Amino acid sequence: MSRRPRVRYLTLHAALVYAFLFAPILVLVVFSFNEARSGTTWTGFSTRWYSALTGDEAVRRAFANTLKVAVASTVLATALGTLAAFALARHRFRGHRAYSALVLVSLVAPEIVMGIALLVFFRRVVDIPLGLGTVILAHVTFCLAFVIVVVRARLARFDESLTEAAADLGATPTQTFLRVVLPLAAPGILGGAILAFVISLDDVVITFFTAGPGSTTLPLYILGEVRRGVAPSINALSTIVLVASLGVLALGAAVTARAARRSEPPPSRAGRTA
Repeated sequence: MSRRPRVRYLTLHAALVYAFLFAPILVLVVFSFNEARSGTTWTGFSTRWYSALTGDEAVRRAFANTLKVAVASTVLATALGTLAAFALARHRFRGHRAYSALVLVSLVAPEIVMGIALLVFFRRVVDIPLGLGTVILAHVTFCLAFVIVVVRARLARFDESLTEAAADLGATPTQTFLRVVLPLAAPGILGGAILAFVISLDDVVITFFTAGPGSTTLPLYILGEVRRGVAPSINALSTIVLVASLGVLALGAAVTARAARRSEPPPSRAGRTA
């Protein structure tokens, strides 16, 4: 097979794959600007449904709950996950392999299983009422593993000779951590935090099992409205959630890439001469 037909075939294959992945999302975005009340029949372009969302008290309340849960769970998961990643990456202790394997349980376990398990734990074991608190704790539970994996991958590439050089120059362990280790690990920490934020922002299944009265998030609100039919306002709300998630990912990717470039060691004199 010559090179030109092979390139054309691969290009066509890639185009079909991307169309399969993103065509439904594109249809959702397009129909969010549909003028008709029916969410499936196009009659004309309009932004009336986006304007209608601003005056909907239920949407504003769900949006506020979503931000509260996402921010709180991200902060807690990032703090705990970073400490756990440092412990697993830089220390060897009894049960190290078991702990490393357990971290992955929440990544591979079905969400419905985790949701039921957390519901039973909250109601039968600790006996606390369901609400925003239980939703935040549940989100921390499954976001924790993502932070650990991302931060640990960053620490695996860490050059230990840098800490030895800092110690030779008279830096204390605290100074070495704050001025050498933490800046170099910052891209991984930031990447884990952004990933946790986006996952928490979009979660439906686990939130459904752990939410209580007054703790409805945007994904749960959308799910409840879809049961009554696909309206243009739901398309508009889904588009807003989609754009927000993509915006956070894009911002995080840009900041992480910049932090990674700043943390890279400068080229050696021999490399510059060459």
